[in-house]
Amino acid sequence: MTSHWSITAARVLIVVTLMAVIGPISGASAQAYPDRRITFVVPYPAGGATDVAARLLATKLADAWKQSVVVENKSGGGGIVGNDFVAKAPADGYTVLVAITQIIQAPSLFASLPYDVFRDLAPVTHVAQSPIILTIPDAQPMKSFQDLIAAAKANPGKLPYGTFGNATTSHLYGELLKKTAGIDMIHVPYRGSAPLMNDLLGNQVTAAFLDFTTAGPQLSAGKVRALAVGGESRKAKLPDVPTLAELGYPGFEAEGWIGVFVPAATPKEIVTKLSSELARIIASPEGVTGLQALNLVPVGGTAETFAATLRRDQARWATVAQTAGVKGE
Repeated sequence: MTSHWSITAARVLIVVTLMAVIGPISGASAQAYPDRRITFVVPYPAGGATDVAARLLATKLADAWKQSVVVENKSGGGGIVGNDFVAKAPADGYTVLVAITQIIQAPSLFASLPYDVFRDLAPVTHVAQSPIILTIPDAQPMKSFQDLIAAAKANPGKLPYGTFGNATTSHLYGELLKKTAGIDMIHVPYRGSAPLMNDLLGNQVTAAFLDFTTAGPQLSAGKVRALAVGGESRKAKLPDVPTLAELGYPGFEAEGWIGVFVPAATPKEIVTKLSSELARIIASPEGVTGLQALNLVPVGGTAETFAATLRRDQARWATVAQTAGVKGE
């Protein structure tokens, strides 16, 4: 009769043997990567800054690796549909998520999500910062941030301000400003930055928190004015525009960004290879020029650095959401 210890020993031998076989296969798979088409998933419609940035990276990555890299737009749920698709995709490095700040804001805004960003996704690299700017139409008489606050206090509940959607960075900034400045403006959410800009140009809203990608061309044309910017410091392209913190309103240090993720179980060797190549592309003259053309601030860097940014920014946005009292629908 075979003893219990013999059976256990046999099982251990089988496990060790399997690990010995699987280990080299996994390593070989990472060395061969990529040997087929890579898909970049953008959880938003085509044409926006995230989509354009993703296509820039995809084109340069395809050139460097001599492998097809395509972009698929899987919009819906404010980014949740595309995020979830990648979180549940095979962890082989061939399905890559190009996401925005919403992915770490969402846990503080929604009661439940179909994925956990820290458990189900692995950070690859921080592509770029996307500055948010408080803007007003040129037709408005206000010339400064202080003028806007004074006008809002003189007309409580009358002045409309626009955002590019409910529970977005734009909305969080707006409600936080209302709380910290003690003003009452009417929130008007839009389905994206483009329709918001159209109404801002038409003077349909008094002010708007817009991404620099959308606002930049109209700022240059003199059709809208920038009163303040978010983030920790002034922007190189807007050196004369103060941060909200400089104006006496801290809490707006967290900014929008674009970042790259893969499913969490993706082999580390693949994550590192993808991260290194994308960081090289972002830092290259073509990468910097392409991202700056979208009024994005190139970042790049390692997966580890991006992971630290995610942890820091999640805590920041949780505080903003709680203070502003914003919840997702």
